[in-house]
Amino acid sequence: MKGWMGKIRTLSLFSFLVIILSACGKDNLTALVPKGYGAEQSFNVIIISILVMIVVFVVVMAIYVYVVLKYRQRKGQEDQIPKQTEGNKTLEVVWTVIPILLLIIIAVPTIASTYDLADESEKEDSINVNVTGLQFWWNFEYPNEEIQTSQELYIPVNERIYLNMMSSDVIHSFWVPSISGKMDVSPENENTMYIEAYEEGVYWGKCTEFCGDSHSLMDFKIVAVSQEEYDQWVNAMQNTDPEYTAESATAQEGQELFENSCISCHAIDASSNHPVIGPNLADFGNRTKVAGINDFSKEEIVRWIVDPAEVKPGNGMLDAPYLQENSIGQAEAEKIADFLMELKATDEPVDSVQQFRENEANDN
Repeated sequence: MKGWMGKIRTLSLFSFLVIILSACGKDNLTALVPKGYGAEQSFNVIIISILVMIVVFVVVMAIYVYVVLKYRQRKGQEDQIPKQTEGNKTLEVVWTVIPILLLIIIAVPTIASTYDLADESEKEDSINVNVTGLQFWWNFEYPNEEIQTSQELYIPVNERIYLNMMSSDVIHSFWVPSISGKMDVSPENENTMYIEAYEEGVYWGKCTEFCGDSHSLMDFKIVAVSQEEYDQWVNAMQNTDPEYTAESATAQEGQELFENSCISCHAIDASSNHPVIGPNLADFGNRTKVAGINDFSKEEIVRWIVDPAEVKPGNGMLDAPYLQENSIGQAEAEKIADFLMELKATDEPVDSVQQFRENEANDN
């Protein structure tokens, strides 16, 4: 009896933890609350699969309980051998046909969704974005708009956005669980998918293919905005100034340091003519995160500049000359941070980004 009570307590504790932990997580980082067309399609397939599995489980357990109770060994039957049933064609047909039917029930919507999400019939008339995966960040180029940015992909709501994806190094995988499914990003061939967000907001994206030391830190964001805000953002990005001059005195010192140490890899305007070496820093002052993962603040920018290996081990900045020469310390990094925080295509971030920053501050 004591043994059973211990098992019951353990099971109860485990069930309680499952309920509590099921509430953990970040907003807009779950496939179970779909806010985009692809995620909705995937969610529907998940529900169908779960319902089929529940039916199978209930039927199997019912048969199991029935057989255990009806055909259990009773007193006086210790040496009795039950009647053996074999070669029953009806039973064999039934338990062969039923799994086939269940697989068909799951396969039909799965195949239909797969072909639907691979549809490129509207590609020429839609917004196209060339996505490049690099260790451990993402570059987004809008070829028709002739702009590019990094780490944050801006899209209008209720519009199909076609993503043409390739990697510049190893295989990555692009996933925004609240909006759409996954797609591998390969260095050998271009893969295309489309996404469509239903609601304005900032959605978390992840790399889901192990790609190196900081694979788990290869986050990005999709910023879904109204069509009007999107048009304003595109216009502002098209007019970012490569000859921008910092306003404050410390930012001007930081700009000089930036131009001596960083400009060979990082552009400060959004022109798509720049080669993809390091993340494009146009509109950096309106970003949601630093390095895609840390809160947007001067302190985090300084930490990234001084010791990028601590933030993202194995990232490409570790070969930067200023790190090899140890030419930028805390004081210099603070000046560069002041300069970077002035890089804004618009005076204020879009509403979705402002709300995201407030939510992140409240969570912390």
